Amino acid sequence: MIKYFISLEWKSAFRSSNLGKTLGVKIFMGFIGVWILLMFLAAGLGMYSGLKKIFPDKDPLLIVNDFLFYWILGDLIFRFFFQKLPVMTVKPLLILPIKRSKVVNYVLGKSSFSFFNFLPLFIIIPFGVTLIVEGYPSYSVLFWMLVLTIITQINNFLNYIIESFSSKTDLSFIPLIVFSGVLYGLNYFNLISFTQIISSGLNTIYESPIFIIIPVFILVLFYLVIFKILRKKLFLDNSLKIKVEAVNASDLEWTKNFGDMAPFMRLDLKLIWRNKRTKSTVWMLVLGLLYGLFFYPNPDFGDKPWFFIFVGIFSSGIFLMNFGQFIPAWDSSYYKMLMSQNIKYEKYLKSKFTLMAFSVAILFVLSIPYVYFGWKVLLAHFVAAIYNIGVNTHVIMYGGSYNRKKINLDQKAAFNYQGTGAVQWLIGIPLMLFPVLIFGVFYAVFNFEVGCLVMALLGTVGLLFHQKWMKLITNKYLASKYKMINAFDQEN
Repeated sequence: MIKYFISLEWKSAFRSSNLGKTLGVKIFMGFIGVWILLMFLAAGLGMYSGLKKIFPDKDPLLIVNDFLFYWILGDLIFRFFFQKLPVMTVKPLLILPIKRSKVVNYVLGKSSFSFFNFLPLFIIIPFGVTLIVEGYPSYSVLFWMLVLTIITQINNFLNYIIESFSSKTDLSFIPLIVFSGVLYGLNYFNLISFTQIISSGLNTIYESPIFIIIPVFILVLFYLVIFKILRKKLFLDNSLKIKVEAVNASDLEWTKNFGDMAPFMRLDLKLIWRNKRTKSTVWMLVLGLLYGLFFYPNPDFGDKPWFFIFVGIFSSGIFLMNFGQFIPAWDSSYYKMLMSQNIKYEKYLKSKFTLMAFSVAILFVLSIPYVYFGWKVLLAHFVAAIYNIGVNTHVIMYGGSYNRKKINLDQKAAFNYQGTGAVQWLIGIPLMLFPVLIFGVFYAVFNFEVGCLVMALLGTVGLLFHQKWMKLITNKYLASKYKMINAFDQEN
């Protein structure tokens, strides 16, 4: 049966219509993965000598044990945001004579061999080998290494348990943040010293390996818990069940002022407010507005006017970036139906542009209190808003014509990378770096005012040529129309 599952995974990977489109991204991510592994390997090889140099009077092994609580906590948070349970598309298997327990065991077994579980080994093994070379008892060191490997697997299953309980809420990361914050607070204020508990436990296992049975018992317990959770969810009727909620509908009468674009704007506004994934773009507005407070009170940034532009682009364009980068993938679930209607594509795209342009204007008005930090900050935010409306809106809409990945709007919003492809990674360069670079050049050659003038002129030129840009963008979308329809039909 395991061989059968592996065969399905292989066919799913190499028969997907997106294989050629995502191969370059996968190769790039592969290089990044190798680079990370080499960094961890270098850290493992140099950890013993580094700790010995910094703390000459202490045992490096005891120092590592004392910091393992923070490593476990950080590893758990990192996994929650970036590691997802590798569940296969099991709906077709639910009508076949395959035991649910075998499917669940395969999924959990596959998760045990993920990149996140191999990564710590590139520190644990080199450091353990160094300890043996330095004269530590081989038997004890091997059991110490085994315990850390078991703890890695415990974090692996604990992450899925937390995720299964938190996925029901829009802000699914809140339970984890609360859980981690409570543990850190109890340890920080010495109410419960988890640092001492874990350190003492590892030292005890190092001296008496028989106690390794305790982490093994915890690992088996967590495995059984997540196994039970997944097994309960693996039913055909459960996977097909639709959650019915009462919707507080609004007729959005004010959108009628936009003429032919009104139906599309109403559709977008309802889509944003009624779905988990799109609703996250609304919550991100708060982050964008408060972004400057992380930097402006710091006097180190007071003499860096180029940074004012960066903050201005980000704070006024936070909705533009989060919503615009997935145009038209937000409508992927019904894109085929939408394209079969007698509508003008240009009106469809202009409604997106209008929504993003209004968001930039509103966010700038709300950011006016930043004048408290100086008139230069307010001026930088103003020209950044003009640049966002005149240039970045067109850039991100043009980039959207290359979107080929479907988005499931019902999935949880927090750190959900579904629908993310090479376009979303590369679009940040012209959106964020180009304006900062342009302003930086004119600021360095002339002064702050000239840099702001150039930014404002670029935005104004973009608005003056808006009709021509929109025709160009519309033609690009029309040329990609059937490719998008085919791509959005693909579930993988």
